[in-house]
Amino acid sequence: MTRIEILNRDNMDAAQGEVYDEAKANGGPVGGPYYAYIRIPELMRQSQNLRACLHGGPLSGRERQIINLLVARHWSARYPWFAQARGSLAVGLDREIIDAINVNKVPQLDDPREQAVYSVAQELLTRQKLSDASYAAAEASLGLTDLIAAVANVGQFGMTCCTANAFEIDPPDDDPIPLANL
Repeated sequence: MTRIEILNRDNMDAAQGEVYDEAKANGGPVGGPYYAYIRIPELMRQSQNLRACLHGGPLSGRERQIINLLVARHWSARYPWFAQARGSLAVGLDREIIDAINVNKVPQLDDPREQAVYSVAQELLTRQKLSDASYAAAEASLGLTDLIAAVANVGQFGMTCCTANAFEIDPPDDDPIPLANL
């Protein structure tokens, strides 16, 4: 059960309502960790802006989803996993890739850029940095701009997962690909 009361639109103050309405009008998320962020309207606005910036950045939807799945799995964040598994299917990631990440197995990734973002995210999450060899390989595969976007995605989505976990924001009961209990 979620630790915080979920504010519905009618119970929000003016600043919260304005940010909520902006997010909804722009197609941004208003559930999950945003249930917490709405209590600090400027935090919600800026988190939506960073999310939109990264979404419109140089990484493909598939590349972003691979990163987000790894981050959600790393944090064992159930709501973010739910949202990202659904988003991953929507951008065409094979169920086998999602299932492998769900049980901490290395997925079969045929695209070199997808392999690179997987390796970057995995190493950042497990070692908290990139080795010189990993950095060089990622920069060669992705280029500097896309490597920066990959690293930023790991950090941004880590905040989402920490928030969901701290406030125990659960996925809906009809979660199609539940996070595996490891």
